Amino acid sequence: MSRWPAFLEEFVSLDMLLLFIVGLLVHFVFFASIFDIYFTSPLVHGMTPQSTPLPPPARRLMLIVADGLRADALYELDENGDSRAPFIRNIIMHEGSWGVSHTRVPTESRPGHVALIAGFYEDVSAVAKGWKENPVEFDSLINESKYTWSWGSPDILSMFAKAAGKHVYTYSYDANDEDFGAQDVTKLDTWVFDNIKEFFHAARKNQSLFSQLNEEKIVFFLHLLGIDTNGHAHRPSSREYKENVKLVDEGIKELASLLKEFYGNDEKTAFILTSDHGMTDWGFHGTGHPSETYTPFVTWGAGIKYPQKVSAQQFDDALLKECKLEDWKRRDINQADIAPLMASLIGVPFPLNSVGILPVDYLNNTDVFKAESMFTNAVQILEQFKVKMTQKKEVTLSFLFTPFKLLSDSKHLNLLRKARSYIKQNKFEEAVSLCQELIQLALQGLSYYHTYDRFFLGFNVVLGFVGWASYASLHIIKSHSSLTRSVSKVKKPSGLLPCSFVAIGILIAIFLLIQSCPWTYYVYCLLPVPIWYAVLREYQVIQGLVTSLLTFPPRHFAGYLLVYTLGIEVLVLSFFYRYMLTAGLVVLAVWPFTTQLWTRAKGISLSWIFFCLLLAVFPLMPVVGRKPDIFLVMGAGLLVLLLSLFVITSLIKRKESFVNEELVLNLLQMLSTVLSMFAVYSTHNSLLKKQGLPLINQIISWVILASSFVVPLLSPTVLFERLVSILLSSMSTYLLLSRGYEAFFPLVLSCLMFVWIHTEQEILQQSGVSCKQKVTSIQFTYNTDITQFRQLCPDDIRRAFFLVFFLLTAFFGTGNIASLNSFDLASVYCFLTVFSPYTMGALMMWKIIIPFVLVMCAFEVVQLTTQLSSKSLFLMVLVISDIMALHFFFLVKDYGSWLDIGTSISHYVIVMSMAIVLVFLNGLAQLLTTKKLNLYGRPKSHLI
Repeated sequence: MSRWPAFLEEFVSLDMLLLFIVGLLVHFVFFASIFDIYFTSPLVHGMTPQSTPLPPPARRLMLIVADGLRADALYELDENGDSRAPFIRNIIMHEGSWGVSHTRVPTESRPGHVALIAGFYEDVSAVAKGWKENPVEFDSLINESKYTWSWGSPDILSMFAKAAGKHVYTYSYDANDEDFGAQDVTKLDTWVFDNIKEFFHAARKNQSLFSQLNEEKIVFFLHLLGIDTNGHAHRPSSREYKENVKLVDEGIKELASLLKEFYGNDEKTAFILTSDHGMTDWGFHGTGHPSETYTPFVTWGAGIKYPQKVSAQQFDDALLKECKLEDWKRRDINQADIAPLMASLIGVPFPLNSVGILPVDYLNNTDVFKAESMFTNAVQILEQFKVKMTQKKEVTLSFLFTPFKLLSDSKHLNLLRKARSYIKQNKFEEAVSLCQELIQLALQGLSYYHTYDRFFLGFNVVLGFVGWASYASLHIIKSHSSLTRSVSKVKKPSGLLPCSFVAIGILIAIFLLIQSCPWTYYVYCLLPVPIWYAVLREYQVIQGLVTSLLTFPPRHFAGYLLVYTLGIEVLVLSFFYRYMLTAGLVVLAVWPFTTQLWTRAKGISLSWIFFCLLLAVFPLMPVVGRKPDIFLVMGAGLLVLLLSLFVITSLIKRKESFVNEELVLNLLQMLSTVLSMFAVYSTHNSLLKKQGLPLINQIISWVILASSFVVPLLSPTVLFERLVSILLSSMSTYLLLSRGYEAFFPLVLSCLMFVWIHTEQEILQQSGVSCKQKVTSIQFTYNTDITQFRQLCPDDIRRAFFLVFFLLTAFFGTGNIASLNSFDLASVYCFLTVFSPYTMGALMMWKIIIPFVLVMCAFEVVQLTTQLSSKSLFLMVLVISDIMALHFFFLVKDYGSWLDIGTSISHYVIVMSMAIVLVFLNGLAQLLTTKKLNLYGRPKSHLI
């Protein structure tokens, strides 16, 4: 018995093991490079705080954030023509100003609150923290306030209180109260309103607290999570969501009355009502849909402009007419602009890292106050620009440093002097306009210096990419083909080549050292040196390849090159357009007609065509927005039961010694499927009745999930029995995680995989290569004798391409893993309803992995029947994925919405991870297909 796992047996040879380790390290570096190039924090420190030198209009600020509240949900009228928020509507018409706050993607809770309170859009480096906390400290309105009291979700309040100090007081409920399956989640909001009422009542009897509440520059922050939770659980069009909006409106009305009574109607309180993000019609947020990025913004009280009637407005969306607010001036605002507005209202320094532009149109104050506030805003953003420029200048050689030409030192000084001069001359409008121009230039300069090294780093990473793909290709040709056998031995080159590369490496290191570059820069810049040295060392292989290509018929070579180029482009486009997978499957359906398969094996060909076309339907189905259809899940469950009955029938007709054990195993899997169907149906009905997740359903779901890892290992290692056992066990779990048509996806995919196995064996027989056994009698064993593996042929490139294509079909067949919007939290409600991002994420990730496992298990059989070695397959997939990754590296965006930027980066990460994940999926597939758990300690014999 070998002490190595079967999957690693082929890699035990020193050269292959070394290549495997080096390959992992190289890809890890390429993977990590994206974080240094695109995921670096834009925040800088060392700026001087800036505040308006005039008395502020408000002594205190009440910030109310209704999490998940859409703009139309607050402003629109109901079916009877009445407002769902009559108090807020009265504010819009008689007391304050209103508009739409435009958010950026990702429209998630943490990024939205950071933009509101700190004034900058999401620090992209926080993606590694799952949007839960910032890896870099930042300033915020709460930091700058004299006192802040906040009520709401512990996740939101804690991230601002952590670095703020002892002047910030937080009051939070238990995180377990955030239950999507709870009967009434409006308690999350009523808890906040009840507690703040108790707080003010208690303050009347507490002299110390009463004194603090009467100070200047204080903030009350209310985070209301009920609307967001109701939207996720019931959708924004539901009665629950709309009733929650009414409840919030009533709560704010009582709160405003309470503050007037407490402060004796001193008219020194400013109120702001907004939302961190909206929500799609299907109850999700995380994309760039207007329903998510349009949030309400209503403000009133001290320092806020009163309503203004207008005859016409500049906005062309339907919101004005649908809400019947076209007569009241709408003032839209960018979400980050709210932070400087709040700072200006209570007279605290603008948050140091804020990139928001003060919306002076909201201010009800003197022109000089507006101009001075705008000047302060410009200086505050200019401070960031100057620090950023200084930092970059200090680490760049003077003759190589290229400053931002649109805002030189002399120009920004002239603009500041001119703006100050306008204020002294009472030319306030000109001063405001000039400050806005200066802010725009400073923001462009911040972006310029933040991305200063991007081209330099990107060039080195691309150089390494091309070098590694070239080396992997040469290694495949050298080790797994007979291409170089006829090449005559050439005299080895002198030591000039290694010396030249050593000299290049030393020069690069000195250049980086002089500029005090981070250690990661050394890795990205020096890595291409040994890679290209390794490429040029294979001069014999290069010579053989060139010689072979010269003798290859040009027409055939051009045909192969065109087909594989188009194939890779289809794979790349499938990341952006799922219907490209449909087009690819249609082409695959036609593929048998281009070979002898159609004439010699029509039955297999017809099956291949049928299942390719059937699978092609799934990428055309909607990713999101679909309503749950439990009957489709039940239908998929019935098909699984029919498949189980077919297997049991076939087993009864056989006389092998293990039939009785296999019958019991299949009956258990049938029971598991029935229990899954029961759990899905029962949970769906229970949640509709607002009775929560039944405990028995939760227990059943977790037991089925756990058993799905063990049950396949109890079945025989004969191909048919083992693959069916893996499918049936996986389907029980998949049903629990399904909401509709996607429940059929693993079944159809598995059928196509079975046909693929037969197809590959038939093709190999037609090519004259003898196969070990018939497909139906293959036993899962792994022979690592290198003599059993044949040399590669062009058809093996097609097999590797098929594997990549089917893996991407598993990725995008029923959803888009590159977008958060494809994940429906309701998919995990059979397991839990209390919000737990890591557990929910793990469950949804397992749902995605299940089709991968089915594909890899099928390919295990393809490898056995075609005598294709794992290492040659790994290297071919590596080259294909690297070519795709190079595409996505150039397609990564640093402009546009966060959805565009984030999606392009996730595409790169997915493809970069493909080869690495393939190794571990291969290991998992071999574990599931080759290992056998023996019950009662008795060894089982399953020889054919």
